Amino acid sequence: MFGSIGLPELLLIFVIALLLFGPRKLPDIGKSLGKAMGEFRRASNDLQRSLEEEVAADELRAAKREVQEAVKPITPGETAAGESAPPAEQPPTTEGSRPPAAEPK
Repeated sequence: MFGSIGLPELLLIFVIALLLFGPRKLPDIGKSLGKAMGEFRRASNDLQRSLEEEVAADELRAAKREVQEAVKPITPGETAAGESAPPAEQPPTTEGSRPPAAEPK
């Protein structure tokens, strides 16, 4: 719980605190320290939760963009990759001549 602090170290800290603050103030100091540690733990948990929510929301936005790109309708003149297709070849016309007209049915 306290890392590398063992029982002898805790007893030494308690004795020093008892000598500095006295037996009447020690419970109040302990209570204040406990409340401060609880507040710090709550704040760090809230921060971690918000960061995780932001990362998840960012991943969702990226996935939505990918889906929209994949489902994007292909307009005439575009290939499936979104590149412009080369124009369809038309027979060359000479100056003053017209392309052949379609036959009426």
